Amino acid sequence: MTKTVTANPAEDKNILTLDRRNKRNERRGGNPNAVDTNVMAKPRRKTQRRRHIDPTTCERDYNQEEIEFMQAMDDYKRSAGRMFPTCSEVLEVIRALGYVKLNADQREELCIDEQGSDYCDTDSSLEDEIESEIADM
Repeated sequence: MTKTVTANPAEDKNILTLDRRNKRNERRGGNPNAVDTNVMAKPRRKTQRRRHIDPTTCERDYNQEEIEFMQAMDDYKRSAGRMFPTCSEVLEVIRALGYVKLNADQREELCIDEQGSDYCDTDSSLEDEIESEIADM
């Protein structure tokens, strides 16, 4: 297929251009309704670059319970593949660490007020009895 292109028809009557494009070499050619079934045959996964939390690099000193909680959360995030766990997932981690919510009777038996501080003086035999009851739950 030839096509004549002239900038000024009065001057360039002898210029001839050749269109070399053909249907075979055109990438767009093909069946537009065709579906590529091999697209998700091997999905790419990002590699986890997150490292464990190092409490020594933080700005304050953490106690042992805080470090244990941070490590448990970090382990959960790695195993679940979730960077930002939901509140219910955080509660799962807390319960897995062995924490339980005490009801009013249990707090009274342990002489613990709402803020978590001790308010009565108990002997060690009562404490041992309460600890064994909690362990049996």
